[in-house]
Amino acid sequence: MSVPLVTVIIPTRPGDAEPLALAATRKLEHPADRLEIIVARGKQPSVQRNTALRAAKGDLIYFLDDDSLPPPDNLRRALVHFADPAIMMVGGPNVCPAAAPPLEQAFATVMGTLLAFGPSRARYTPVGKARVSGEKELILCNLMGRREALLAAGGFDEALYPNEENALMDELQRRGGKLLYDPEFIVHRRPRHTLGAFCKMLMNYGRGRAEQFRLHPTPGSAPNFVPPLFLLYLVLTPVLPTFLLLPLAFYALAVLAQTMAVSSHCLFNAARVAPLILVSHVCYGLGFWKGLFTRPQPKPPGQVPVALETIFPA
Repeated sequence: MSVPLVTVIIPTRPGDAEPLALAATRKLEHPADRLEIIVARGKQPSVQRNTALRAAKGDLIYFLDDDSLPPPDNLRRALVHFADPAIMMVGGPNVCPAAAPPLEQAFATVMGTLLAFGPSRARYTPVGKARVSGEKELILCNLMGRREALLAAGGFDEALYPNEENALMDELQRRGGKLLYDPEFIVHRRPRHTLGAFCKMLMNYGRGRAEQFRLHPTPGSAPNFVPPLFLLYLVLTPVLPTFLLLPLAFYALAVLAQTMAVSSHCLFNAARVAPLILVSHVCYGLGFWKGLFTRPQPKPPGQVPVALETIFPA
């Protein structure tokens, strides 16, 4: 069986230094003449990825963020799954490096909890075994797909950022394609470095999900209404009768139980994780409410400049 040509696409901003992902990509265990790397510089990641996707020569496309660090055997692992022609995408978690500072470790712990992120925790920590999955578990900073299928599905919705990959994955499944989650198909990637940046990320996630729902509504988005409704409940607590405050007590117990489950070995870490779970719900809810009332508008083709740098061309 011939070795497929793989294109790795790495979006980054104009003027930034060489992406960290590039050095790791050069170490991927794949024949050099069957590997193409495209660094797409611009200011709108979905446009950058689409531009690179149209220029790519690979049969398979591996999307990485500019700070994603894949281990050398990632392509070999993914190619095993793509032996099944029904598999259109393969993805796995982005995992916080062990050497990251304690605050970043706490962010990663929270993102890997069921209470804070639900099924999407699989994006940040290995969960279960390799399985057919969906957009809730796969993430764009570590995602492979079949080029022809991605193009046939229209590529990434350029009106969305983030969540452009979620809409594309929904479309692939609507067309009968299968998405596969492999908990061992990982990249290492540091979370946000500060609390402010972490909160901004969560708000962007909430906004992106709401905008995706407005542009591409599916039943799968229903659970994402829980944080904004919870936020509304918190706002109304001062005027609610006492008996309606009981759910708040259950929530506090759930936070405590989740915190102890992931931080029983370190009380110092638990002191960070518990409030961050609440922060994750509040910030995501705020972003979601914003996204419900701000409909994104894509710019006309050609008005978002993208510069492509092809490395190791096939």
